[in-house]
Amino acid sequence: MEYIILIISLLAIVVGADRFVGASAAIARRLKISDFVIGAVVVGFGTSFPELLVSLKGAVSGNSDVALGNVVGSNIFNVLGILGVTAMLFPIATSRENIRRDAPFCFGVSVLLLLIAFDFFTKGETLISRIDGVVLLAVFTFFMWMTLSKGGQDSSGEIEVQASSRKPLWYSITVAIVGLSVLILGCHFFVEQAVVIARNFGVSDAYISITLIACGTSLPELAASVAAALKKNTQMALGNVIGSNIFNITLILGASSLIRPLHSPDIVLTDYLVMTGAALLLMIFATTKVRISRFEGLLLVLAFVAYNIWLLSMQG
Repeated sequence: MEYIILIISLLAIVVGADRFVGASAAIARRLKISDFVIGAVVVGFGTSFPELLVSLKGAVSGNSDVALGNVVGSNIFNVLGILGVTAMLFPIATSRENIRRDAPFCFGVSVLLLLIAFDFFTKGETLISRIDGVVLLAVFTFFMWMTLSKGGQDSSGEIEVQASSRKPLWYSITVAIVGLSVLILGCHFFVEQAVVIARNFGVSDAYISITLIACGTSLPELAASVAAALKKNTQMALGNVIGSNIFNITLILGASSLIRPLHSPDIVLTDYLVMTGAALLLMIFATTKVRISRFEGLLLVLAFVAYNIWLLSMQG
């Protein structure tokens, strides 16, 4: 029964993502907002909603392994797995704003989390305190202001007006909400059943959170990014990944640590370094050329495979 629910949930994720991305693109064209911004803000926040629910639930129940592991693992999967697979399908075009602002900001918040989590400032134990949470939420507010203030259409690329964008705005918004709801429900049941199966094999909460839960709650990002790439909208796919990673660190961990300070010794320095290294690779690949190539996508996927091999060896 668990496997049947997994398959049905996966189908719901794929269908929901396709509708959500299509409607979001139509809204962007209607409002003359760049595809990257709609990907970073609307799609990025929408697809990060499962991570928000899981991490808040972990914070409320006192399970910091889930709250932290979910975010760290999701950010690793977003860049190395999702962006890697997307770039292998379609090379991802990068804009001047991506090079100057977006990719460096994503790397910057990753470094900030690394410094906060290990209290390099105070040389204390690994803890994200309520004060740290306030700092993260302040960074989130700044990111939203910066992104939305630059939300106009980029001069570097004109958006082709498709038939879907000529439909009423209320229709596109309704389809986006329904698509996102199907996406999140499918994700919820997928993660729930995957965790049940994993626990039957006796693996730890930290390992489950940084792998199964993290990848499971990132399925909306995967589905949305691939759907956007298939629609030749790679800027939305890139915005989805960068926006999701920034939301995960600043909004989700910021809000979770306000509920309860987060302490998880099982999420080790290597995990944070891999997360930060992934953001660094994204910044390098985005800034060295005008696109993230298929070869660079392959390198990201190989790095993700290597990290998971290391995780499995640690379990043994």
